[in-house]
Amino acid sequence: MKKTIKLSLALLSTAAVLAACGGGSGDNAGSDSEAVVVEFFSQKPEITTQLEALAASYTEQNPDVRINITTVGSGEGSAALQAKFSSGDEPALMMLGGLPEVERYSDTLLDVTELELSDTVIEGMLEGGTIEGVPLGVPMNIEGFGWMYNKEIFEQAGVNPDDIQSYDDFVTAVETLDSQKEELGIDAVFAFSGAENYIANQFSANFTSPEYNNSILESYSATELNWEYGDQMQKYTDLFNQYNVQPILTIDYSRSVEELFINDAVAMVHQGNWIVPTLNGIDPEFAANKMGILPVFGENDTTGKIIAGAPWYIGINKNLDEAVVEEAKAFLDWMYTSEEGQTAVLEEFEFVPAQEGYDVEAISDPVSQQIYQALLDGETGAMTHKQYPDGWFQQVLFPEYQKYLNGDISWDEFETNTSNRFAEMR
Repeated sequence: MKKTIKLSLALLSTAAVLAACGGGSGDNAGSDSEAVVVEFFSQKPEITTQLEALAASYTEQNPDVRINITTVGSGEGSAALQAKFSSGDEPALMMLGGLPEVERYSDTLLDVTELELSDTVIEGMLEGGTIEGVPLGVPMNIEGFGWMYNKEIFEQAGVNPDDIQSYDDFVTAVETLDSQKEELGIDAVFAFSGAENYIANQFSANFTSPEYNNSILESYSATELNWEYGDQMQKYTDLFNQYNVQPILTIDYSRSVEELFINDAVAMVHQGNWIVPTLNGIDPEFAANKMGILPVFGENDTTGKIIAGAPWYIGINKNLDEAVVEEAKAFLDWMYTSEEGQTAVLEEFEFVPAQEGYDVEAISDPVSQQIYQALLDGETGAMTHKQYPDGWFQQVLFPEYQKYLNGDISWDEFETNTSNRFAEMR
């Protein structure tokens, strides 16, 4: 990411694509020259249709405003956004992937305390968009992850998830499930995705979050990773590796979630509520009736937490015409505070909202409801895995973790190797 030549080529390529393909829903919108046009740059293709529908509804109610949606995803969004700025085609609203991107555009972004919706954001959730004490983005939604489990398998095995109040309780549950594999008809207790780098990355947050005091800002500014809670991570790793579908290094997302978990072949996977749409596409009843989430005891054997936070922040470009800035603020406030907008957030986008005041029961599925309630209750860890040095989890954490899973290095070697490279790459 720091190689100027490669980045420049990527920007030129992306600029050409944008010029050739155009922006999105607004390209064929009305040509009223009096309308204020608000360009919204999105990096999440999964919600393009919903965003366009919401924008159209807003324009119906505000005929002098057009909201144009441009979507570039699949890992190309960051480069595409830079290309738009380089070409002078700056959007008014932009979806940003956490503090690194927020800092990149900090001279452009508006202080979002001016927004009505900022007063409703769950405590601590503005932190992920804050630079030098100024909140420059509002959280788009909330995601959370932990051990997703199959309620029916647990019930058949006589394991009550409410009784899992410590790491030792978790071990007992795992051993109980394993002892009944044949009766339960499962291949193994776990289907941890040892072939996916982002799964190792997310899993690590259970143990780095407490090291950084469950703070996004502290983890973003950290120059060292000392694995203060590495012993807990090793215990979990050894446990699931012993009771996992093997070879563990061949288990990818598709096999873990779309083959094994949803077909009742394993009891648990380490995943987040973002798998709900995938599950719904295969079996609409699974997430609604069969899936639960267990926390990870990352800090000690008795303090269990779900890692949760905002994967995306929405910022407003303060450097555009005043009329555009004001309409961008108005649309964002309407999206998250009006009855129509809140209904869309819950029912059309199927988001876990980052704002207080929502009816927990109205959230789309039980796991997402639990994540939302845990956030409200202050019982979650921080998404520290999104704040690691650029490229560290892909180039260092994942390959070293795979080596440990495969028995090629000791845990001390894993900690030393990853810690040293963390400091170097920061």
